[in-house]
Amino acid sequence: MSPVTPPSGAADRIRGGKLSGFWQRVSEGRQIDELWSQFSADARASYGFYMKEADSEEMVNRRGRPRFGRILKALFWSLAMKLTPTRRVIMIIACVLFFVPNVNFQAHNNVTFDFNFGVVSAFLFLLLLSLELADKVTMKRDLEIAREIQTWLVPSQPPEVPGADIAFASRPQNSVAGDYYDAFYPTASSEEKGKLMLVIADVAGKSIPAALLMATLQASLRTIAGEGAPLGELVVRLNRYASAHSLDGRRFTTAVLAEYEPATRRLVYVNAGHNAPILRRADGATEKLEVGGLPLGIDTGAFFETAELELRAGDALIFYTDGVVEAFNEKGQEFGNDRWIDAIRALPDWNAQESLQFLMKRVDDFVGLTRQSDDITCLVVRTK
Repeated sequence: MSPVTPPSGAADRIRGGKLSGFWQRVSEGRQIDELWSQFSADARASYGFYMKEADSEEMVNRRGRPRFGRILKALFWSLAMKLTPTRRVIMIIACVLFFVPNVNFQAHNNVTFDFNFGVVSAFLFLLLLSLELADKVTMKRDLEIAREIQTWLVPSQPPEVPGADIAFASRPQNSVAGDYYDAFYPTASSEEKGKLMLVIADVAGKSIPAALLMATLQASLRTIAGEGAPLGELVVRLNRYASAHSLDGRRFTTAVLAEYEPATRRLVYVNAGHNAPILRRADGATEKLEVGGLPLGIDTGAFFETAELELRAGDALIFYTDGVVEAFNEKGQEFGNDRWIDAIRALPDWNAQESLQFLMKRVDDFVGLTRQSDDITCLVVRTK
């Protein structure tokens, strides 16, 4: 029995279905404009990454215009020097072979063979890509484990607070973050009195080093707070510990620490060099929580001033890190403090989670598909 051949139209549909399935798998269902926008964002970020070590004065000529040749040279060496010596040699060989013309070999029986060095060059580049990709996947797996461990150090659900509700969100630039947020009752006795500790902090630096210092900060804070120390003493002791592990002040930490008593709606806080939280009153007026002192870890004997205020029904208190206001779009424009305050003033009379989503959407709409340049963390308290 001879095989049945499908009609040409059916065959075309089968091929079209396979091609469509292949494209869906590769693009994950994204449209062409989305892919192009993501490519443009990645290209800009990569260019900035590889060119940040180049001397800007060497990139221009006497007329102040970039010299294309020097830019290519700087990009090449910046890329090459980030590879291991062996892979660097492979890359240089591949680049040389790419420009070598084909070589013809003639056998004794007058048979001619063409040897294409371009194929060898492509193979070496593919080999180099596979080696780098393997390293990236391994490192990503390790970072994902570190990220999972880091999530254990921060609350997954906000605590129940009489007369108020809390919401928080954190988006690390990489898999792990140097930002820290917390909302907890320090001790059983404090919980009976209704005192709640609110914290947001940002360790100088990014990725693994900042994440490790964040973990030590969290452990120190929980230990000191568990001893029932007053807020002023807590911050002084925390600063001493941070100073002992700050590499002479190079790894300092900005933070805002506050104690909130729901029964009286009394908030006592200290701002240790952090972006000032914004209190938006129910009538639309805004206040900044700026009282405090230096960032933690700079000066062992630093003095920290506490301040007190009273929240009222309908108020919104927003803690955030600098990644929020320093987020930028594809044009290089920062979201900035003015846009952030405008977003806070425009907050509807919603609960904390809805308010948080409203604020983050404002930032996301401004940034678009531009790659995140810093950790972004926000904590919202809404009083009822």
